[in-house]
Amino acid sequence: MTRALKTAVVGLGSMGYGIALSCLRAGHQVWGLDINPEAVERLKAEGGETGNLPRDLDAVVVVVLNATQAEAVLFGDEGIVPTLSSGAIVLSCVTVAPEFACRMEARCADHGVHYLDAPISGGALKASQGKLTIMASGTAVAFDAAAPVLDACAETVFTLGETAGPGSAMKAVNQLLAGVHIATMAEALTFGMTQGIAPDQFLNVISKCAGSSWMLENRAPHVVAGDYSPKSQINIWPKDLGIVLEVASSVGFDAPIARAALSQYMAAVEMGLGAEDDAAVTKVYAENAGVTLPNKQD
Repeated sequence: MTRALKTAVVGLGSMGYGIALSCLRAGHQVWGLDINPEAVERLKAEGGETGNLPRDLDAVVVVVLNATQAEAVLFGDEGIVPTLSSGAIVLSCVTVAPEFACRMEARCADHGVHYLDAPISGGALKASQGKLTIMASGTAVAFDAAAPVLDACAETVFTLGETAGPGSAMKAVNQLLAGVHIATMAEALTFGMTQGIAPDQFLNVISKCAGSSWMLENRAPHVVAGDYSPKSQINIWPKDLGIVLEVASSVGFDAPIARAALSQYMAAVEMGLGAEDDAAVTKVYAENAGVTLPNKQD
């Protein structure tokens, strides 16, 4: 294997925890950081390192919710970047606007630290299997420094540019599609219910038809099972589709379908569903249509 790196993974949610496990499995030393102490303890039980971060960290993988949290992790009152040695690498897996990624790259460079704009896709299962897709951009030196971590975490790494920004731009394109596909799954499933088509029948048939999508095949089973334990929260989508619309607006591009999908996620948040799995956007349609979704106790 490639050389073992001293690696910190900041953010041990479903994706970050999977990345940390993949790095451990590849032989890297891994320190996990999260506001949830239970996640940190779980990682320790899997072989994660304990104690304070070493001064000679090689890599920091940032997998937090948004740009505000990412900037605080890197440059806040207890920011990691000023403590890193020259030549260390930051892999930012956070969905952010391209302009933000460019600013973080420049600030890291001021400290002699490399930055890879490295948003991820694939879900929690692929994260834990080391089979993520990473849409990455950065300098050749940054890619070289990040290579051992990328090898541990990803099945596919796209090299999209020589500076930060293009990786985040591609992630915005992906999130437009992903967010719309989930909302459309919810709309189609509940529309089917108004026509007497049960959710399990919808899934069995449409998953084999041209109207299917990866998101439909992944999220519709949550609705069929009545299980909204969060694999990816509703709360993610106002942020991610908000980024899509912000970037679109900056170039004068109208994105009416993304805007319509965003309105459904916002309605779900207003219903108190923000912390549930994003398949729970189906509950917005169900309430409006007066249909009853499957219950986990059924």
